[in-house]
Amino acid sequence: MHNPDLEIDAIGLLCPLPVLRARKALAGMKAGAVLRLLADDPAAVIDVPHFCAQTGHAFISATTDGPVTAYLVRRGP
Repeated sequence: MHNPDLEIDAIGLLCPLPVLRARKALAGMKAGAVLRLLADDPAAVIDVPHFCAQTGHAFISATTDGPVTAYLVRRGP
């Protein structure tokens, strides 16, 4: 289990806002820190892993509970 260093609530926001919030949060975090992003936008299931692949951050996991998915992302170097 990864304990997040920061949690962002993007519930109710639609693409691209959850990824933009994650990008802004990760920019202010130290390398290796973990972000937990909460989102209910169905597009985020595709957008978050793609964002990580494009920016060098590590996509750790996605866990769904009802309409909300919690994404864990480790800040890249």
